[in-house]
Amino acid sequence: MRIPLVFPSVALVASLAGCAGTVPLRPAEFANDPACAEVMVRLPDTVAGLDRRSTNAQSTAAWGDPAVVIVRCGLPDTGPSALPCATVDGIDWLRDATNDPNFAFVTFGRSPAVEVLIDSTAVGGTTALGELATAIGTIPVIDACLDPVDPLGN
Repeated sequence: MRIPLVFPSVALVASLAGCAGTVPLRPAEFANDPACAEVMVRLPDTVAGLDRRSTNAQSTAAWGDPAVVIVRCGLPDTGPSALPCATVDGIDWLRDATNDPNFAFVTFGRSPAVEVLIDSTAVGGTTALGELATAIGTIPVIDACLDPVDPLGN
């Protein structure tokens, strides 16, 4: 009669161990840029109240379980874009709403560029971007948005 009790316990431990496992990501093209190392060491332990998780790729970070905020540093400079450009806490961002409610934000006017993916059903975009601004702001500005807009598209 004890055997059935052992299996649920093992299953429960196995499922709990996997809950906050490593987030599998791909590094950006220039993930080994020293500027990305500066960003990574300054990223916060929590974003919007969500704990930081381990990732398997250089110059990446993730928060939440499942991950609802993902950072990848080392993208090429974006150059001019038709995407809306917004400024949040001193950082200019291009906002791609193609996969709404999942938004992709890429820094504008910084090289290397940083990408932040946000599930807006779980986290406010401006909240997450604001909490990441100090770390991302270590990458020097080389250009700026010409006509910044509201990051939420209002």
